[in-house]
Amino acid sequence: MLKKRISLLLILAISFAVVLSACANSEKSSSQGKSGEKVLRFATWDTGESLKYQQDIAKKFEKANPGVKVQVEAYADGFEDKLAASFGAKNPPDVMYMWNYPDYYKSLEPLDDYVNKDSSFKTTFDDFYTNILNYHKFKDTTYGFPVGFTTRVIYYNKKLFQEAGVPLPTSGWTWEQFSDAAKKLSNPEKKQYGFVLSSKKNSYAFQEYVWSNGSSFISPDGKKVDGYMNSSKTQEILKDFQHMIDENSAIVSDKVTDSFKSGKIAMIENGIWPLEEFKKAGMDFGTAEIPSFHGQPSKGVIHSAGIAMAKDSKEKDIAWKFIKYFVSAEAAKMRKSDMPVLKSVVSEQSHKNDQLLSTFYSMLERSSDTPGFLLTSKWTEVDKKLDYAISSVLLGQNSADKALNEAVKLIEPELKK
Repeated sequence: MLKKRISLLLILAISFAVVLSACANSEKSSSQGKSGEKVLRFATWDTGESLKYQQDIAKKFEKANPGVKVQVEAYADGFEDKLAASFGAKNPPDVMYMWNYPDYYKSLEPLDDYVNKDSSFKTTFDDFYTNILNYHKFKDTTYGFPVGFTTRVIYYNKKLFQEAGVPLPTSGWTWEQFSDAAKKLSNPEKKQYGFVLSSKKNSYAFQEYVWSNGSSFISPDGKKVDGYMNSSKTQEILKDFQHMIDENSAIVSDKVTDSFKSGKIAMIENGIWPLEEFKKAGMDFGTAEIPSFHGQPSKGVIHSAGIAMAKDSKEKDIAWKFIKYFVSAEAAKMRKSDMPVLKSVVSEQSHKNDQLLSTFYSMLERSSDTPGFLLTSKWTEVDKKLDYAISSVLLGQNSADKALNEAVKLIEPELKK
């Protein structure tokens, strides 16, 4: 009996040792692979075709850098949770896709010194659109570089315009022309409307309208919303849309793209995302700039994905080299699902001559304003209250004046904490 116990204890001890060894090897593999090759971990939120393009870029990088293995980690919908957990555990990927710099900047490697010390990056750096570069900075420090973007445009149904005898939108069109077209394109009896607004999550997109009217939601230093979010010019934007809804030339829906595809909506506002979907549906549509408001120049807002480096990376030299390659013109051409952010690639691929895509680039040239989330690390809380205020106005639950002033009263104390 004693002999059996000793044998069992011996087996358990050996098993425990094997587990410890496996854990040690697992930790080691994060920076060192087979035969001593160095492993660079790259995290992405993409799946499908976009992920394949990134994997192809990783393979090309490996081929040009013998002894380096790029471990592509596709987090998909769990990206934010997995990334946050990895930073919390001090075991983040070396390089990762990034947009939310205010939440993560303390865990990211500042990249300005890398740019200043590496003359080989100058050609690529100078090739970026400056307005997009600004979306990858926080507190005047660069934490990432853009890999793709979209501005927001007006999609319009050409068939509905032609049937109503309404001229198609042209560059530089005004709010008056836009709202007049929406009115003429609406027929409530047929459930046909000139424009549709989203019933939720409007605050980011609405910045372009507010900027276009000479205002903003927050002060340039990110410390104040009173006098900005509730200004007369900000209120004017909500009142203009509220008026369109009241006169039945616009509706509010939680299914904006589907409503446009139904053929009953003449115009929507959106980014690049539904463009291919509309093409596949066989729609005859165009894209137009955001209209200018009350004599002010039209302005745009950018959505941009970037690539960044973890401050805790143990392979920073390789990580920097990978970032440089990933944002290069060669890699940009491989990422076919991304709107190019390098002027040379845009020119080569003639995007500015494409009737649908050129509008996104004309809006890019008007997107020099800084969005609220890059002005304060407290924007998440600000945004919740602002979005609620906007939705309450569009849904007819509140006036612009009351909704925005109530939001300001709730937000100001948050910014002072």
